[in-house]
Amino acid sequence: MQEKTLIYDGTFEGFLSCVFYVFEYKLNQVTIQNQYVIQNSFFAKNETILTDKEKSDRVWKGLKTKASSVSTTKIYYAFLSEQNGIENILLDNIKHIFNHKEKVDTDFTQPSILKTSQVAKNVSREKHRMEAFVRFRLTKDNIYFSNIEPDFNVLPLISKHFKSRYADQKWIIYDIKRSYGLYYDLETLDFINLDFPEHFDFTKTNSDFFSDQEFDFQKLWKDYFDSTNIKERKNMKLHIRHIPKRYWKYLSEKQPNI
Repeated sequence: MQEKTLIYDGTFEGFLSCVFYVFEYKLNQVTIQNQYVIQNSFFAKNETILTDKEKSDRVWKGLKTKASSVSTTKIYYAFLSEQNGIENILLDNIKHIFNHKEKVDTDFTQPSILKTSQVAKNVSREKHRMEAFVRFRLTKDNIYFSNIEPDFNVLPLISKHFKSRYADQKWIIYDIKRSYGLYYDLETLDFINLDFPEHFDFTKTNSDFFSDQEFDFQKLWKDYFDSTNIKERKNMKLHIRHIPKRYWKYLSEKQPNI
């Protein structure tokens, strides 16, 4: 049988729609690929699978009856890693779970289940870092704005944390790597896309866009950070382990004096 490649729209529902298709047609030689990162194969037949929420919900509901909430969460987290080939690792994981009457979702001798768990752990770590390292800046429109650039697509995972913690103010958290963000308007939380001016520098607090008050806040925060930093007890190796350098360019306390 010729190998088949299923192309989906990049969403989790789209991926689960592909999984439904695999079981519906009992496909064995199959791979699943995001339409934005297609790698063509000379020996595979491509087929585009449209996202069907009813079918994706059936797969997800079925998974929840066959696996623990911890295991299904790991599948979702691993999907958000966007790692090359993760769809096929997750497909193998899901097929293993569905093909056994007993619960096998924690069978770490199965390579795909072990790999899913490892990837999900990395995504979870990035989620917690984003929750800790987000720095808001007040815009002239009185919206608190923060830009992030995480290794993994963790924006959907941090929405609950920030909606709960900052329920009394309007805010935007924007993933500049993936060009979409979260916007909270005091009532609803939505995913948005924004157009930024050409050559907009996300590391700078430009007075054309940010409130004058913001500069005072940043100076106050940096002064506090500097005053609590005891030079004699400085341990840069430990500091970098807790706050990796890749985050520094968006942390106000790491910027030059205003």
